[in-house]
Amino acid sequence: MLKNDQLDQWDRENFFHPSTHLAQHARGETPTRIVTGGKGVHIEDRDGNRLLDAFAGLYCVNVGYGRTEIADAIAEQAKELAYYHAYVGHGTEASIRLSKMILDRAPDNMSKVYFGLGGSDANETNVKLIWYYNNILGRPEKKKIISRWRGYHGSGLMTGSLTGLELFHKKFDLPLANVLHTEAPYYYRRPDLAMSEEDFSAHCAAALEAMIEREGADTIAAFIGEPVLGTGGIVPPPAGYWQAIQKVLKKHDILLVADEVVTGFGRLGSMFGSLHYDIEADLITIAKGLTSAYAPLSGSIVGKKMWEVLERGTDENGPIGHGWTYSAHPIGAAAGIANLELVDKLGLVKNSTETGGYLVNAMRDALGDHAHVGEVRGEGMLCAVEFVEDKDTRRFFDASKKIGPQMAAALLEQGVIGRAMPQGDILGFAPPLCLTREEADVVVDAAVTAAKTVFKG
Repeated sequence: MLKNDQLDQWDRENFFHPSTHLAQHARGETPTRIVTGGKGVHIEDRDGNRLLDAFAGLYCVNVGYGRTEIADAIAEQAKELAYYHAYVGHGTEASIRLSKMILDRAPDNMSKVYFGLGGSDANETNVKLIWYYNNILGRPEKKKIISRWRGYHGSGLMTGSLTGLELFHKKFDLPLANVLHTEAPYYYRRPDLAMSEEDFSAHCAAALEAMIEREGADTIAAFIGEPVLGTGGIVPPPAGYWQAIQKVLKKHDILLVADEVVTGFGRLGSMFGSLHYDIEADLITIAKGLTSAYAPLSGSIVGKKMWEVLERGTDENGPIGHGWTYSAHPIGAAAGIANLELVDKLGLVKNSTETGGYLVNAMRDALGDHAHVGEVRGEGMLCAVEFVEDKDTRRFFDASKKIGPQMAAALLEQGVIGRAMPQGDILGFAPPLCLTREEADVVVDAAVTAAKTVFKG
């Protein structure tokens, strides 16, 4: 296929890419990949390259590419009614049906779904609802929100503040006030190697409680966390972590937000991470897997306890002053319905457990004993390989060596897309939930070859 060099030029002259080294890209020092199609777990670019996307876009194309059922649902909805707003009681059949489908799958203590467009705006909604909730309860000082270092909750102002990664703070004047960060549940990087997983979970809970006591529980409104750390390294929680954390939160009357933008709708081998780890959240954030990214849509699932206070607030103050023009957009909702129907029809939650488990175990068998592999970890259809300079002492590579990016580039040479995760030399995998065992073998073989390339053997 001939390159459209003018398109490449227009890209560099006109298109502001997110999460990109802007100067290098503008100078032509980094490639432009123009994606033209996709089928199953593969994408194709304009140069005719067919790549196995072992990161599902950005953890999001759960049902795989090229699903005509969702495309047809989007087209039909657009023909019938492309848009109408959801303000003052308006709705569409798609938004109403999807709300019920979500709540039918969610934990029993959930009550209503508020729709947005992306995970960042859903978490912005959550913050506003938390502050509103405490104002209605007459607790105007109870406003701080605790996140975790290495957590990812978006890249807006409050959501970028909640995110606990340096890249999202540096030179943006973040984090804003009322945001605190506590220890990440990152067992491999525990401070004391003698700690068991349960010991480390107790350590994290004690650090959280110490922070609450320093700040004053009457100033802490909520705690937000991903069931499994995503962008911070694909890190499943150590044993007993969520039980220990929830005990502290309940003791101090602090709300819990489960950010399930990555884990929702099957990625862990359960419909929700909250169900997977027995998390009783007051708010659940959803996006990515809700539509498999075939159309933008996110949601804040509001628990019954919070909903009762929100209703009381509108009785006392009139209509709630929060809304987005595109909330509950019917095209996004139609995509969500078709997507969740496919998740069920194709048995993708079960496949996340079975094929995802196969992928993690195969990766561990292939690379776990490598001299520069500190840990292979994962849960469901999530997997990560962490590279270290010295395995025995857990001595990490100097960041300037860029081992993670080198591994991702070497993997790409094998026709497989993985992701170099930030703040560490970590190669992440989050394939579409329709991945087969044969495709998992391709991913593992490519990772082994990439390691031989980067480490010269």
